[in-house]
This record gives sequence, C-alpha cells and structure tokens, in this order.
Amino acid sequence: MRKFNIRKVLDGLTAGSSSASQQQQLQQQHPPGNREPEIQETLQSEHFQLCKTVRHGFPYQPSALAFDPVQKILAVGTQTGALRLFGRPGVECYCQHDSGAAVIQLQFLINEGALVSALADDTLHLWNLRQKRPAILHSLKFCRERVTFCHLPFQSKWLYVGTERGNIHIVNVESFTLSGYVIMWNKAIELSSKSHPGPVVHISDNPMDEGKLLIGFESGTVVLWDLKSKKADYRYTYDEAIHSVAWHHEGKQFICSHSDGTLTIWNVRSPAKPVQTITPHGKQLKDGKKPEPCKPILKVEFKTTRPGEPFIILSGGLSYDTVGRRPCLTVMHGKSTAVLEMDYSIVDFLTLCETPYPNDFQEPYAVVVLLEKDLVLIDLAQNGYPIFENPYPLSIHESPVTCCEYFADCPVDLIPALYSVGARQKRQGYSKKEWPINGGNWGLGAQSYSEIIITGHADGSVKFWDASAINLQVLYKLKTSKVFEKSRNKDDKPNTDIVDEDPYAIQIISWCPESRMLCIAGVSAHVIIYRFSKQEVITEVIPMLEVRLLYEISDVESPEGEQAPPLPTPVGSANPQPAPPQSHPSTSSSSSDGLRDNVPCLKVKNSPLKQSPGYQTELVIQLVWVSGEPPQQITSLAVNSSYGLVVFGNCSGIAMVDYLQKAVLLNLGTIELCGSSDPYRREPRSPRKSRQPSGGSSSPHNSDDQQKVNNFIEKAKMSRKLSLPTDLKPDLDIKDNSFSRSRSSSVTSIDKESREAISALHFCETFTRKADSAPSPCLWVGTTLGTVLVIALNLPPGGEQRLLQPVIVSPSGTILRLKGAVLRMAFLDSTGCLMPPAYESWKEHNVPEEKDEKEKLKKRRPVSVSPSSSQEISENQYAVICSEKQAKVISLPTQNCAYKQNITETSFVLRGDIVSLSNSICLACFCANGHIMTFSLPSLRPLLDVYYLPLTNMRIARTFCFTNNGQALYLVSPTEIQRLTYSQETCENLQEMLGELFTPVETPEAPNRGFFKGLFGGGAQSLDREELFGESSSGKASRSLAQHIPGPGGIEGVKGAASGVVGELARARLALDERGQKLSDLEERTAAMLSSADSFSKHAHEMMLKYKDKKWYQF
Repeated sequence: MRKFNIRKVLDGLTAGSSSASQQQQLQQQHPPGNREPEIQETLQSEHFQLCKTVRHGFPYQPSALAFDPVQKILAVGTQTGALRLFGRPGVECYCQHDSGAAVIQLQFLINEGALVSALADDTLHLWNLRQKRPAILHSLKFCRERVTFCHLPFQSKWLYVGTERGNIHIVNVESFTLSGYVIMWNKAIELSSKSHPGPVVHISDNPMDEGKLLIGFESGTVVLWDLKSKKADYRYTYDEAIHSVAWHHEGKQFICSHSDGTLTIWNVRSPAKPVQTITPHGKQLKDGKKPEPCKPILKVEFKTTRPGEPFIILSGGLSYDTVGRRPCLTVMHGKSTAVLEMDYSIVDFLTLCETPYPNDFQEPYAVVVLLEKDLVLIDLAQNGYPIFENPYPLSIHESPVTCCEYFADCPVDLIPALYSVGARQKRQGYSKKEWPINGGNWGLGAQSYSEIIITGHADGSVKFWDASAINLQVLYKLKTSKVFEKSRNKDDKPNTDIVDEDPYAIQIISWCPESRMLCIAGVSAHVIIYRFSKQEVITEVIPMLEVRLLYEISDVESPEGEQAPPLPTPVGSANPQPAPPQSHPSTSSSSSDGLRDNVPCLKVKNSPLKQSPGYQTELVIQLVWVSGEPPQQITSLAVNSSYGLVVFGNCSGIAMVDYLQKAVLLNLGTIELCGSSDPYRREPRSPRKSRQPSGGSSSPHNSDDQQKVNNFIEKAKMSRKLSLPTDLKPDLDIKDNSFSRSRSSSVTSIDKESREAISALHFCETFTRKADSAPSPCLWVGTTLGTVLVIALNLPPGGEQRLLQPVIVSPSGTILRLKGAVLRMAFLDSTGCLMPPAYESWKEHNVPEEKDEKEKLKKRRPVSVSPSSSQEISENQYAVICSEKQAKVISLPTQNCAYKQNITETSFVLRGDIVSLSNSICLACFCANGHIMTFSLPSLRPLLDVYYLPLTNMRIARTFCFTNNGQALYLVSPTEIQRLTYSQETCENLQEMLGELFTPVETPEAPNRGFFKGLFGGGAQSLDREELFGESSSGKASRSLAQHIPGPGGIEGVKGAASGVVGELARARLALDERGQKLSDLEERTAAMLSSADSFSKHAHEMMLKYKDKKWYQF
C-alpha cells in the first residue's frame, strides 16, 4: 500500500484555499481587465528569527561588585538578579539569574574563567565565563540558613560561606557540594559573649597563614579561628557593630570599620584592645574626650605599598552635621586625607592592585567605585586622584530617556561628522593613563553598515550614539533648552503649565540622515528645527514663530454648521500669520475675560546665542495658550529637507511651517481638516455640549461609565506614547490622566484624550487623487480615529524663487479609513521597492562667500530620490498604512485596497515600522500583548509572530523601535538599552560578533619568601584544605542543609541547543588540550628527572673511582 504524508496534503489544502481566497479577493477588488500586477516577494519565514543581541548602559539598581586582577574583568550584580561583565571597551556581557533575586556578593575564581554569585534567596551559582555567553554550571540552594557573606581564597577550591545564624559552611566549588566541616557560632565565641554575636559580616584567611581564619560578627566580635585544631586562637571585642574587616598583607594586623564612624586597628596577638582607634571625619575634642560619633563606615580596605605608607580607603563615616553633603570616598595615605565627593550614593568599591597574592605588597593603582547610577575609576598614582575617562556607554540615563529612534544603514560620512563635533564637547582633567579594566577580546564585526541611535531626554538634551557592530559609543550631545530663558528663582517661574517639571523634555524626534536636518517636539508644545554645521555661528536673534491651534466644536450634531472653509485659500509668505509679532503680539497675555491667551509655555532668549559646531537652531515654533487653556502636547511630527517644510499635529489640529521662509502655511483644527467631505460625524466626546466656565463642577457619572472612560484613557495614553519617564523619579505622581493640566472639570480632560488627534505624518511624492496621471509632492496625514487624508503641496521652483514665492497648500479630497489610530505610512513603487521621501543632500550652509551662497540657493530644489521620477506615467504605486489594529496596502492612483491584514483583534499595535531586510522590505509590529510580528510587502503575508515580552510599563511602549537589517531596541530599564534582532542571518552571526571574556593569561609568580624566612619558618604558611575539608576527614554534610542543582552549562534556551553542542565540543577539545598540555608537562618533567638521575649516577661513579684506593685517614 502506498504511503502518503498527511502534512503535505494539509499544506496543499491550506495553500490551495488561501491562494483561491486571495484570487477571489483580488477579483472582487479589481475587475479582470485591471488586475494588480504580481510582485515577486523574496522574504520567507525562514529569514526571520528573534533573539536578544546585547544590552548597553549602566546596570540598573546595582548591588555587588567583583574584579579579576589577572584577567582584568569587572563584574556587577544587580537587585534584579542581573549580572553585567565588563572587559576592555567594547567587551561587555549581560547574564540573568532565573530567580530574579538580588545579587548580594560576587567572587571570581581568579584567572580560572569562572565566577561565584551569592543571591538574596540563599543560592550560590557557579558561572562559566569561558564561553561567549556565560552559563551556570552548578547551583547550591541553602534550605535552613540565610547566606550573608562569602570568601574564596586565591587559588583555592574551597569557598567559605557565612550565614545569618553566625555559622560558617564550606563549599567545594568544583563539585558544588558542602563539606562536613562547619564552624558553629557558639564554638567560635564560646564564653566571650553572653548573647548571639549576630550574622557573619566578614570572613578572610590570614595572608601569611591559610590555616587561620578571621571571622567578623555584626555585633562587634572578631574571632581568629584555627582550622586545623578547630578552635579559636583569639577573640577581639569592640562595643560597636562591625561593617567590614581588612588585613595588612603581613598578617600581623587587621583593621575594622564600625557603625559609629571609627576604624580600629588590631595586633593579631593583642586581643585585649585595639592598637589604634581612628575617627577619620570626627571632630577631635580638646579635653581628650572621645570624638563625636559619625555615620557608619560601610567598608574599609588596607593596601600596602613597597616604598611608602599604606593606603586606607573607606566609604561612609561622615559626621552627622554634614547635612546635604554628597556621599564620599575617603583615601588616607600617610598624613594626607583626601575626601572625594560622589554624585550618587556608594554601593561598593574595590581597590585594584598589582598583585593577586594577598601576602605581598599590594601596590594599589586605582579604585573602582560602584555608585547607585554610575561607575567611577579613581587613579591613585597621580596627585589629586583624578578619575579615568569612562569608555563604557554608561551615561544613557544622565537625564531620564523620554524617547528614542534607531537608524541602521546610515550614510557613511555621518558618524565621522558627528564624532568630530562631539569630540570638542569632551571634559578635561581626566587621568592620562589608559583604562585599567582591559580584559577579554573583541568579536569579529560581521556588519559592514553603520547604525545610529538617538535618545531624547527629560532635560531637553538629545544624544547621538554610534551603535555599529553591536557596540555603543556616544558621538554628540545637543542641549535643546539653550534657546530658552531659564527661571532665575521660584517666583520667576516660566509658564510651564503643561508639566510640573522637565518643561524641555523631548517627546518626538524626526531626523533625516541624508540631509542631517533634525526636528524635535518637546513637552511644552514646542518644536525646534536644527541644521548641521561644522562652523561656529553667533545668532543675533533666534527665529521664532507662535502658532494658535484651536479645537472648536459646535453644539450642532454635524460640525458643518459653523465651519470655516475646508482649507484656507492658498497661502504663502503673504499668509495671515507670517511672523508672531504681527499675528499675535506677546504683550496680549490675557484675553478680555482675564484668561491667559496667546502666550507660549516657554520664553525664547532675546540675547545673541553662540552656537557651536554641530546642530544649530534654524527655527523655534511654539503653540500658545487659547482662552485660558494650555496648548495640547504634540502627537506627531515630520520634516522634509527637499521641500523645506515641517509639519506637526496634536489633538487640536495640524500646523505646517515653511522653515526657509519662516512662515506658517497651514493651521487647522482636525474638524476643519476633514472638511465637508468627512463621512464621519465628529460630535463632542463629552457628556456636555457647551463649554463650561473654568473651574466648573464635573458632570455626574455612574461608576461603570467612569470605569469605561478611565480604561479608554489608559489605552489612549499607552498608544500615544506621551507619558514622561517617572522611572527614575518614584516621588513624581501623575496627577491627571491627561498631561494637559487644564483648570476645567475632569470631563474636559477626558474630552481632550478621546477627541481625534494627528497620529502620523508622511511627506512623499505620489498620486494625490484618483485622476492624477503623475506623482507630485504631498503630505499624508493619519489620525487617532483611523482617518488618512492627503494634502497637495505646490512648491515654487528652486533657487532664489523658493525663498520669494509662496508654497501653496491645498486639500486633495482623498480620504481613506482604517481601524484604530494610524501609526505609520510608507510608499512602494510598482516593483515593490520602498520609495523614501525626497531629501536634499547635506551641504555646509554657514559659508560667508556670496558666490557659494548663490550656488547653494540654486541647488536648493526639491530633489526626489524615489524611483518614481524615472517611472513611466502609467506605472502605479502602493501606499502602506499601518494602524493600531490593521495594515492596508492601497494601490495608487486608483485608491483600491490591494491587500489588508488584521494584525490584532484583542490588543493593539504600539509600534509599526516599514523596514528593509535581505534586499527586500517588510512591516514589523510590536503589540501591547508582547507579540512581535512581521509581514511581507506588499501582500502582507504573516512571516513571524513571536511572543517576546509583555508590556509591563510605559517605558517599553515609548522607546520600542524597529530599523533596517533586522534590528530593534527598547529601554529595558531606566538606565539600559536592550537590542534585539529579528533576522535569521544576524542570529547565526551573533556568536562571532560577541566578544570573549576569558583569554589565557599566565598567573603572576608568587612572591619570593626570601632565604631567612624560609630558613626560620617565616613567610606564608600553606594548608592542605583537601585533607581538612574533604569527605574522608570531615564527613558528609547534612543533606537537608543545602540542595545541589546542576546548571544548564553551555545551553542557552532553545536557540542555544545547537551552539550548546558546539560549546560542549569546544569545551571537550579545550579539556583534551589541557590534558595534552599536562601530559606533555609530565613528560618534560619525567625527562628532566631522568636526566638529573643520570647525571647524579655519573657524579657518584666518578667520586667512587676517585676515592676507591684511598685509606680513611687520607680523606
């Protein structure tokens, strides 16, 4: 009997039915005579795969720090269980503990390519760093005790683990099993204290004698424990709680830091009292009394130098009367004490030393200070202790990120141009030495294209980052707030009535990489247009326009009753509001009824402005107050360098500005924009018809209605991405669901949230009407109610005429509809290729010579780079429109819907981008339900649908963006950018692109004991820990004490299964290599022993022959 494959049959059925239905759909939309031409699509599902690539930025909420002095690798643990590893600039790695518990301590197995992490959930994990993506090899979960402190001696495999009960357990880090050897708290303190000594806060072995273990208990008791005899040698008591302990390298003294701001130095053999007590920041009283108590010294380190005095480095310990003083690190060296102020509170610090051996002169050269929101490295070798310039991209959160954009495949000259202007902004006064954390090796940069990330911030700054080849480096920083007057004191507060603070916060960035034109929209309803220049200029008067956007709605059911004409007569330089002084003098700050009117939220500087090379202000546009109502925040923005136009919109309407002539071309409410051709009646979306006086009481609502309204507002907020970052400011409270803090009733704010807003704008050169025979410049406008309108643009000829003749703006009458708010629009030519908007290539405009100026003006004409310019008139185009709910491909000029795809029924799209991938294009979407989807173009076939992450906060919605070549990113925490790829090719090349953390390095030689120390038993005493802690002598540990959990090793999730096998093979090969190396070493040693035995027998034989015939008295 012949076998058949049921799957193939099903595939055939589905393929047949889908193609049949598609054929039917096409036939319905287009008569057979006028059918859409078939476009060959090359993208298939196998071109797509989703995986995280790299994480950049400062580790959010750091909690632990460790350093490998041989490998030169730094590790940072966080309160969310993340692990960040840093090597040389460009070598970074991010790992995550599955439990998400806080990392309380990290310990490197120095020069072994491994790391132990201790977590707040009482688990220990062993990480293998010898692979590009580190993985956990073993875990150990303590069941009955809480872990408080760990210590792993250099070149030892036995890890000491202190607990909250005051006991110390010992873990074999090779097998991750517990030894039967336990130091119980009661045995350690015996009768020295009547009460429990508290948790273990410190464990370390004597640098000169590994058999002596120093144990610090929180209450103030320190015990020197003899591991061999299993009893305490000495007990040291002090009446203040201990925070940390550190040894002098000779093992004769140690130092403790206490909760009253004191340091006590003890001689090992004198337990009665400390040899010295220091209060570094205490005021010394004259009559010999104890200094006033200070804040606790949280950590102290004691580091020796061969030529001079030791360094005592500590954090905390300031006197209580220094209110408002910033956190400090104190460096005491001989008689000098340096107090180094930090910007944030100190989480931990480590001193970097020349040697990994604790029993040698330490020779400290730098201090790594981990702050709450920064990482600082201090050079101890230079006078004044300067800091090193940090090469890692850790300043993303310098001011909270409010929006970001991602551009892949930028013009090649762009990054050098931004770098050259950004290099002048660098601070001076850094250490002249190279960054000392320089371990690991770079990966192979497989990507040849350049990538740029732009971040907008709460303080009004905009940062440009070079993101090529999975690295990140800041290029240039622009401060947009420079054009505004700052308030000198609290009384002189500017009219920042839309937001309580951060009035300059960036909300939308529109950037044209080819022309380098930049446009930003800020939270105070302001828009600034910037040009890029390499020359410094002084702007005498900052060009400024004020725009009055008004949303009028009548009591009549249809808005046609008291409506202005759909669009004003063609306007240009002679338009009704060419410049703010004529149209609305800023003196008229209040209307006849005393309400604030015609006033912008911010005041532009009226003094000359020095503009450095880089981005320079071309024009400032501000929306003004209308009859006591603040202007609504801008929801959409677009700039076009070829047309010299910028357009923006909000929930009141839309405005278009000619930035070359500094004139307002269009200023319309959304109702007027739709005009009489609008088939949808826009009624007031509020229970009341007429406007109440400000301060009026809100209309009564039943609770269900209110709940629905609140849900709607919440959704509107999320989809519009208008919230400000409150992540870094937990005390900030969003008082109102709408950011426009109007003084009228709550219903007014609901009205504003729910009414139609401009949500998408796109300049293009296409067919504006059905009857058009050729494409022409136009603007496509999308709204939150799913309407798409087309506005035709009639541009004057280039050269001088462009500055003299008006741009004529007129409605086309074209209206299209989609479900949900319109998010993104793009245009394809008849072959399915993406047609980018027209642009003018960048040229330096600050050229003094008149001749060059004229040349420049001549060249300034609309240059369309779209393929449409070379098309024949008969060839059609496609408009791709993506909304919150669906995507449509509209054939132009016929305006027939060629393809339609309902993206989501239950959720909504937060971000949609039309991007290029593998020499083709697709639509990429991120939904609020956490799904990432891609669709082919123009047919909108689903290619990828993966559940990636749930929308846990507004930050993700505000910052998620896709770009070309399968790249995407979002802000995963207030301080970190997570990059991901949806390209199969990038996923495959990722392993090569990642850097290596572990590199084979020779361990430095141990310090020489010296002849006399060796002769008289001085120097370091070694200990056979295996004999002491092994199962044969100490027995097995109680099974109920801790549970061993084997780790996944090299396998990273489902994707990593294959690479895991490769990793296993590589490790096996590495193990074989190491074994071979050891065998060859053994052979060499055997050969050496044989040759020495040979020479010994020769010498012995010669001696025998020499003295054979001599008598005993002749010797």
